[in-house]
Amino acid sequence: MSIFKPKGLIELPFWRMSMERFEEARRWFLQALRDLKAAETSLDAESYEWSSFQSQQAAEKAVKALSYAIGRSSWGHSIVELLDGLRDAYPEAGSYMSDARELDRHYIPSRYPNAFESGYPALYYDKVSAERAVECAKRIIGWVEGELKCLGVRM
Repeated sequence: MSIFKPKGLIELPFWRMSMERFEEARRWFLQALRDLKAAETSLDAESYEWSSFQSQQAAEKAVKALSYAIGRSSWGHSIVELLDGLRDAYPEAGSYMSDARELDRHYIPSRYPNAFESGYPALYYDKVSAERAVECAKRIIGWVEGELKCLGVRM
């Protein structure tokens, strides 16, 4: 027994590990696409705060999908931090930071009335802000989709 292999650890063949992490990436990415669709539906229904939150969720799940695809764990909700964690493998992730910052701003205030001095989230969101959030999510998701395809993740 090797001193480098913990007792009870089962070694999986490389191809099986790739399949498992690609399947996990696929699951997260497909949900990201559904969240993006929900964001567009909410935008059409003039539920701008929900559209903004769903856009944030869509981009977050897409970035997590890429992390899983390359064998990394992914924790947290900040798209800025998730992208920053990928910059060593994907230097171009830095070019999506502005979109990530825009989307991260919607994680809490789009849902909780106490994020504001008075009123409730719907009073602070409008069509322009929701459309901007959807566009930011689409850019990040488009980039992730391209990278997943390059890795061989089937959608």
